[in-house]
Amino acid sequence: MTERRLLLVNGPNLNLLGTRQPEVYGTTTLPEIEARVTELAAESGLTVRAVQSNHEGVLVDAIHAAAADCAGIIINPAAYTHTSVAIADALRSVALPVVEVHLSNIHAREEFRRHSFISPVAAVVVAGAGAFGYEMAVRYLASRLAP
Repeated sequence: MTERRLLLVNGPNLNLLGTRQPEVYGTTTLPEIEARVTELAAESGLTVRAVQSNHEGVLVDAIHAAAADCAGIIINPAAYTHTSVAIADALRSVALPVVEVHLSNIHAREEFRRHSFISPVAAVVVAGAGAFGYEMAVRYLASRLAP
């Protein structure tokens, strides 16, 4: 088992970062976020496996697979935050430390965005810090996983 790997999970529509509602989500692209997460993780001796999908089952499968070779999970479930019991159950089932990340402050947006099925499973929730929230997530997990 490779215990020094993080799973980076990004949900629906995040493949459009950089062009999708930049006033809400910023101009940083998903490949830029993945590169920064990988770079920052490497500084702590961690590797990263990144997955993005617009399909819930793909994300559930990736989370299940993480049980075999990952030490922690960073997840921006996007719209699935508010709807997916399946993703929450998958995170619960692998029993890895989880950091939930949101580019925008979901608590300052529409009422339906204020509820997260993922937050009760997460050790930490970062919301509203933009792409920097992913860096915060890496730093948290790196400190938690330090030898």
